[in-house]
Amino acid sequence: MEMDIINPCCAGIDIGSKSHFVAVGQGLEDVKEFGVYADDLTAICLHLKGHGITSVAMESTGNYWQNLYVELIKHGFGVTLANGKFTKNIRGKKTDVKDARWIQKLHSIGLLTSSFLPDEITEVLRLLMRRLIA
Repeated sequence: MEMDIINPCCAGIDIGSKSHFVAVGQGLEDVKEFGVYADDLTAICLHLKGHGITSVAMESTGNYWQNLYVELIKHGFGVTLANGKFTKNIRGKKTDVKDARWIQKLHSIGLLTSSFLPDEITEVLRLLMRRLIA
């Protein structure tokens, strides 16, 4: 049974420390590898815009997602930052390409929810409290 597409103009990104894999569809030709530096993050945004993407899902892997998240928001994309435990269901040999396509598929059918991200004021308060307690 095929599920309905909820987010037709979406992408999935497998976040890594050395590269990010971006899937704009389910074909092998729909996945492209990018680096992790500032120019690479801008290139990801331009690539996504070139494919008519408006919404992006990615895992909150370590802290590697943070710079890309900021760049995507700056370029006007809707971003779903998903907890990795909700995206880990691939059978067989795990690859970055498969992960990116799986995240894109889950996002396209509306099965990913975004993690909580505190606003700037809350983040400052958290930092202050951690320093007071430590």
